[in-house]
Amino acid sequence: MQIYFTEPAAIELADAFDFYEIHLSGLGKEFIIEVEETVQLITKFPESWSENSKHTRKAVLKRFPFNIIYSVYQDNIYIIAVAHQNRKPEYWIDRLK
Repeated sequence: MQIYFTEPAAIELADAFDFYEIHLSGLGKEFIIEVEETVQLITKFPESWSENSKHTRKAVLKRFPFNIIYSVYQDNIYIIAVAHQNRKPEYWIDRLK
């Protein structure tokens, strides 16, 4: 399976990295590592995480307060959002159109 980050999700990932790096050098890298590990698990077991909406699933990061919202379509996985857990729920829903 191929993984594709939508542009808004890639921006959210970069913004979160910058936020953590500003607060503590190296923490942004640790965030990226956890995201990469989670994406690897999604690739291996795409149906493992709970359904978040009709067409999406939500993988919860262990250490950082973020969810990876993704959709499986054909043989591809699309990362729709790298969503902070304290942000307005389902703010990303319009990205599915």
